[in-house]
Amino acid sequence: MFARSVSMHLKAGCVAEFTRTINDEVIPLLRKHKGFLDEIVLAVPGGTEAVGISLWDRKESAETYNRDTYPQVQKALAKVIEGTPAVKTYDVTNSTFHKITARAAA
Repeated sequence: MFARSVSMHLKAGCVAEFTRTINDEVIPLLRKHKGFLDEIVLAVPGGTEAVGISLWDRKESAETYNRDTYPQVQKALAKVIEGTPAVKTYDVTNSTFHKITARAAA
């Protein structure tokens, strides 16, 4: 399993609109993409920080999404974020939700 972490700075007072945008525009795009498994979004209540973590079946699926679909996501989020989101990628070594262990990922 593979993960993408996207850290964003939200515009002041936009947490509710950010959440609506994620639910109404971003998640439907993710669900259409081959290899997508899950999305976890964290936001500081009333704050200006948010992190989205998407989980993928394999690195190649996440790379295809990044190339083909992520620009649409950036466009949808432009109304609620400031600056350029920071993207990091990871191999998932453990997940209790997905029942993955370091041994299985190796």
